[in-house]
Amino acid sequence: MPTYRIAPSILSADFARLGEEVRNVVAAGADMIHFDVMDNHYVPNLTIGPLVCEAIRPHVQVPIDVHLMVKPVDRLIPDFAKAGANIISFHPECSEHIDRSLQLIRDHGCKAGLAFNPATPLHVLDHLMDKLDLILLMSVNPGFGGQSFIPHTLKKIAAVRKMIGESGRDILLQVDGGIKIENIAEVAAAGADTFVAGSAIFGKPDYASVITAMRGELAKV
Repeated sequence: MPTYRIAPSILSADFARLGEEVRNVVAAGADMIHFDVMDNHYVPNLTIGPLVCEAIRPHVQVPIDVHLMVKPVDRLIPDFAKAGANIISFHPECSEHIDRSLQLIRDHGCKAGLAFNPATPLHVLDHLMDKLDLILLMSVNPGFGGQSFIPHTLKKIAAVRKMIGESGRDILLQVDGGIKIENIAEVAAAGADTFVAGSAIFGKPDYASVITAMRGELAKV
């Protein structure tokens, strides 16, 4: 059975008490904190930067998983590594030299990931599997929380799971967008092992009950 990881996205947290929010969600059973960075350029929203990552780092021991939805990316990679990120992922279309950007992440002591929008093809993975620790598949179009899961993502998850298996490498397969109790098992069955959930967790009064219910669904896969 795969090791499943639940990564609540702080995009849906209460920013007026963010330290308390991340402590509470980890106490409720989160495996990592997902940190969405948007620039109002690559995506139509503006969120948070390295200073916020640095601020929450002392509050949790679990990995901070930074998803850069910014263009260009290289300038921010060292800043987030210094701020305490453990994993940094970016979109291939946001780097002029993808291989170099992945190496930059690793040179700064972080694990490296690539993120793919729903309509972004996967062919770039043919040349980069040996540089990756994580592959993130967006199951909504990036920019806003609370969107519905795009069903054709399931085929894409299965295709990436096959590529990971053929590579022989230990690469996390993360899915982000519209993940909730009702569909997490289906997403896992397609091949995902790491699940980003924002409003499905932070939008509820009892984080532990949601995470426990998600694990219950995963146990059925």
